[in-house]
Amino acid sequence: MVDNTNGQTPVDHNSLRLSKPKSTAAGIPAVVSSGLHSMKKMGPIKTIKTLKMVNQKAGFDCPGCAWPDPEHRSAFEFCENGAKAVADEAMRANVDRSFFAKYSVEELSKKSDYWLNSQGRIAEPMYLKKGETNYQPISWSDAFSLMSSKLNSLDSPNRAVFYTSGRTSNEAAFLYQAFVRMFGTNNLPDCSNMCHESSGKALIPTIGIGKGTVTLEDFNHADTILVIGQNPGTNHPRMLTALRDAKLNGSTIIHINPLPETGLVRFKHPQDYIKLNFKSTRLADIHVPIRIGGDAALFQAINNIIINKKKLNQHFIDENTSGFSEYVKSLESIEWQRTCRDTGLDRELIEKIADICANSKSIISCWAMGLTQHKNGVAVIQEVVNLHLLGGHIGRTGAGLCPVRGHSNVQGNRTVGIWEAPSDSFTEKMELGLKHTMPRKHGLDVVNAIRAMENNQVDFLFCLGGNFISATPDTIRTSNAVSNLSMSVHVSTKLNRSHLVQSSEMIILPCLGRTEIDVQASGPQFVTVENSMGIVHTSQGQLSPASNKLKSESWIVAELAANTMPDLPIDFRKLVQNYDDIRALIADCVSGFENYNQKVRQDNGFYLPNPPRDDCKFETHNQLANFSINSLPNVDIEDNQFVMMTIRSHDQYNTTIYGLDDRYRGIKGNRRVVLMNPDDMLELKLKTRDVVDITSHHNDSAIESKHWIVIPYKIPKRNVAAYFPEANELVPLDSTADISNTPTSKWIICTISGQNSTSEEE
Repeated sequence: MVDNTNGQTPVDHNSLRLSKPKSTAAGIPAVVSSGLHSMKKMGPIKTIKTLKMVNQKAGFDCPGCAWPDPEHRSAFEFCENGAKAVADEAMRANVDRSFFAKYSVEELSKKSDYWLNSQGRIAEPMYLKKGETNYQPISWSDAFSLMSSKLNSLDSPNRAVFYTSGRTSNEAAFLYQAFVRMFGTNNLPDCSNMCHESSGKALIPTIGIGKGTVTLEDFNHADTILVIGQNPGTNHPRMLTALRDAKLNGSTIIHINPLPETGLVRFKHPQDYIKLNFKSTRLADIHVPIRIGGDAALFQAINNIIINKKKLNQHFIDENTSGFSEYVKSLESIEWQRTCRDTGLDRELIEKIADICANSKSIISCWAMGLTQHKNGVAVIQEVVNLHLLGGHIGRTGAGLCPVRGHSNVQGNRTVGIWEAPSDSFTEKMELGLKHTMPRKHGLDVVNAIRAMENNQVDFLFCLGGNFISATPDTIRTSNAVSNLSMSVHVSTKLNRSHLVQSSEMIILPCLGRTEIDVQASGPQFVTVENSMGIVHTSQGQLSPASNKLKSESWIVAELAANTMPDLPIDFRKLVQNYDDIRALIADCVSGFENYNQKVRQDNGFYLPNPPRDDCKFETHNQLANFSINSLPNVDIEDNQFVMMTIRSHDQYNTTIYGLDDRYRGIKGNRRVVLMNPDDMLELKLKTRDVVDITSHHNDSAIESKHWIVIPYKIPKRNVAAYFPEANELVPLDSTADISNTPTSKWIICTISGQNSTSEEE
């Protein structure tokens, strides 16, 4: 098979400019960046109108991250990246039939992700026939006819895969999974499989729920906040306000991350200038420059010190936990030499962190992909849980676990049923509510779906949002797998690389964005979303749609269901006429949503039940919180090898590239860079801006990626970092986390070679 390169991000030959990394996040530069980006995409009048509605009670939820809104909101309740996400969605619908007539798929594949995203909104449904070079317009009715015919011709429902992005509303996600399960399959992979799947798999057996256990108010009462494997300044900027307030209330903040990130150094809230307050706030008291993969060794050492110092909440342990004595015994074999080698840290620093934790009355631990995307992702998160169980830091004010979700409704999607492996209790309640049997066999997650496509076990892929090709690992292998399909369908707002990897037939269905007015038969509609802390609230678009041919995700799903299975007991078309009817059905089918329509109309929405947080109750197999015993991972590498992790720039959100600058890190104009320790560069005789090739290694396989520009950066020795989605081609599909099957995008063993000195001056 010839490698399908249409899924690869082209090599970037733009000029690279470097400057010192910033020392303060947000402030005036964030205001300027937000304003310039918004004005360029929307113009001045629309910019002012739109940004005033972001995260407001009568407005729309930011399509960016899932950080919760404060109870008392300011007039400008958004961050820099939120403003960019909104402006990006509010672009004109310039990607229409004339655009696709001008550019073939092959020509588009040679454009950068930044260029593709910058072309504007998709204006109308498009269709690419087998053997054709250019997309052609297609009517909505003809598109549904093609899709339903293909689905009904399959030998088995399990030969279809239905992917979901985390931006999808609760209403659309619920209808989607209901249709898919009525169709007869649990093949419902989603973006959670690639990010916080490890969190859910770690938390459910230990505390009985796959979500965090804190509220936003808890941050104001925490003694210590651990920010682990997370860069909130870029990925969740509104979190910086919560950290600033916690700091002003006396919290100690410890940042555990291989890279020093500007957002955890100092923070200046842009709105403070209005109050004539020109001071910034120092956030992290300690930056812990841990070696990639060393987190498990660090937390086992911290927990061992706490136990040896007898700084335990023995009452909590005796009343609420199981497995304490076995866990204590498992830590007796800890060796400091290995701990320091695995973590890259001095014993003195580890003991200092342990002392702070041991003496804290309330600890909040926040984490993101830096913990989840490792082979031991589940195990290392369980070590963080162990820390909280030792001190009783769950179920009381100012304490708890906080996996920080990325997409703005990724948690809500899972809550209402987007999951390839639903529990029996969820399925049984769904059957009662829908009056229809549901498949019990677990379906395919993202990695297994790609393998199934590769092995010709799947014919049809439907993507409700997202950018499947760029978000998934092993780009060439994934592209080849998708090319085997008979049909792939993408519900999208903007052009992305997934539209350029050709199955036999391709359909693009343009949908409304969250910022846009959604009118159905009963009038304007609102949707609901769930944030990182389990609050469900409303979101209602206020902007005129970019094109009169756009449809809501809920409408698209309803039409797909009605065309494919017209004899279903649920009238999907009738449901979508008034989203209250969808929510009423959710209330019948999903626990925690009783009186959904009434509760969601309350100011600020409502909290879903969370037994560990609400009542210090743990719905595990033994009704107790469980200590976990896990072996340390082998993090040794060969002398000529490095460990790479993928990261975001400050000018992107997930796979969406807003610009080519990473302002906080001082990297501008080019994204195809690899960040390397200066001492490692000296050993390899590399200079700044030298061009290298990178080869990743897993078992007996190797993946080569060419033309990466070397940049010296403050990162532990033998560790390197590169931006995704460009570096996703180096993430082996078969390198996944134990239990969760999440790709190990933060642990890529690689070698660096083919050094070529550039002529460009620094």
